Amino acid sequence: MPRHIPQKTTLELEPHQVLLKPLVTEKGTDQSVKYNAYAFEVNKLATKTDVRRAVEKLFDVKVVKVHIQNRKGKPRRTRMHYGYTGDWKKAIVTLNKEHTIEFF
Repeated sequence: MPRHIPQKTTLELEPHQVLLKPLVTEKGTDQSVKYNAYAFEVNKLATKTDVRRAVEKLFDVKVVKVHIQNRKGKPRRTRMHYGYTGDWKKAIVTLNKEHTIEFF
């Protein structure tokens, strides 16, 4: 199937199924301070609109924009076996200036 055609699914994800966990890293905390943007690991089936709805509902904030990245797994080795970590999807959510999210 061509990549430019959006995939339609009948599966409706709940907000707690869309956002898997927040990504709290040095780069992420720097982004949250400078640009009011927060990073989350999200479900592979989630779209930008799903992420927007989930963040607005769970954290009671106003979302300005959402960026999505599909991250490939990294190669790993255990003794004599080679493999890859799992692929995952990352969302960077930019909030309105009045709103913030407190993780701690």
